[in-house]
Amino acid sequence: MPISLLDRLNASSDRRPERLDVQARTRGVASARRIIGVLLLVAPLEQVAFDIYTPSLPKIAGYFAASNTLVQNTVTAYVLGMALVVLPAGLIADAIGRERVLLTGLSLMTLTSIGCALTASLPMMIGLRFAQGLGAGTCLLLAATVAADCFRGAKLVSVLGLLGAAWGSAPVVAPAVGGVIAEFGSWRLVFVMLAALTATVGLLVALILPETLRRERRSPINLRAAAGVLGEALRHRAFVAFAMMFGLVAAAQTVFGVVGPFLYEVGLGFSSSTYGFISLGVGAANFLGAATCGAMVLRTTTRRLAIGGSAVLALAGLLMLASAHFVGLSAVAITGGAALALLSIGTLDPLTKGLAMGVFSRNIGLITGLISTFCYVSMTLATALMAWLPERSQAPLGWFYVAAAAALVTVLMTTARHASRVDVAA
Repeated sequence: MPISLLDRLNASSDRRPERLDVQARTRGVASARRIIGVLLLVAPLEQVAFDIYTPSLPKIAGYFAASNTLVQNTVTAYVLGMALVVLPAGLIADAIGRERVLLTGLSLMTLTSIGCALTASLPMMIGLRFAQGLGAGTCLLLAATVAADCFRGAKLVSVLGLLGAAWGSAPVVAPAVGGVIAEFGSWRLVFVMLAALTATVGLLVALILPETLRRERRSPINLRAAAGVLGEALRHRAFVAFAMMFGLVAAAQTVFGVVGPFLYEVGLGFSSSTYGFISLGVGAANFLGAATCGAMVLRTTTRRLAIGGSAVLALAGLLMLASAHFVGLSAVAITGGAALALLSIGTLDPLTKGLAMGVFSRNIGLITGLISTFCYVSMTLATALMAWLPERSQAPLGWFYVAAAAALVTVLMTTARHASRVDVAA
């Protein structure tokens, strides 16, 4: 009987080369690399669609003669769409496979990007961004689910660290690219570029990414059974705690992208391109943190990494609070605090998600969807809160970071035994 792709990947992951001949092992390693390569393109797309147009928010507000709060609702609508789609997308992906669901999401992102480029009103853009969020919600969800199909334990966390680094590259590159396009072109051109990007990745998925969910592991859509799986997960205290931690970390990353353009461009008078390049530096810290997590998780405990990351996040918040009180609106203080915050978030993001995903070994698509729901609900609430708060000071960002760090440490202390089990299992 021929050896399946998943068998070769799992054999390579579990270090059991005696089950495979040299040729099969070579094919397995090559297949794993191709899969990871495609996932590295898919994982950041939802964040790219979030970040690439944020430098244009003040310009969009001016074009439609709308308030800052109303324009920021395009961000909230996008995240709300992601929050609503992940559970049904995970359920469907467990039933019919990963590839078709992912291709549907990428197609929807492409079409709605074209719609945003052509929109004639802000309410229409808000609706299109909501629909775009429905498509974008499949990207990181399916990337993580495919990774979980192929790897477990510390290796899964390590791969998630790579995906987190790719996800973290979006805040590095996307605002800089979007800022330049908005400065020397137009905000509509930003969405044209986004449509081209999502269409290209969709083509690569169709041509390269295999279906990683074997037929014998598929679960027919059964709402009663799905409710049972979700109920079991929600009754599992450690899982809920880890999922809440992941949601807090994602929310902490999101708020800078919502508030930053108005602090720099409106409060300090910087151009869109200047803000974009500042975000480039801030995002680089996030990328560094994510890349570090992938390496450090194999050398130390998750608890130590989580405590260290939370401490850096708290320090970032205190820096912003102190500067807001003693200096006022300051580009140096905002940038330094945001860089520290994004450095810690880059480490905490794959770590907390890996802890949550490591609790269960079945119905991975549905479980990952539930984890993503925690994430996107937290992001929706955070963006709505930051849109409501005034953008004349970095203090609201500081308070958010300090509160998030305190909550993370509190939850971690209550789940220390479960985190230790994950370390042992890895």
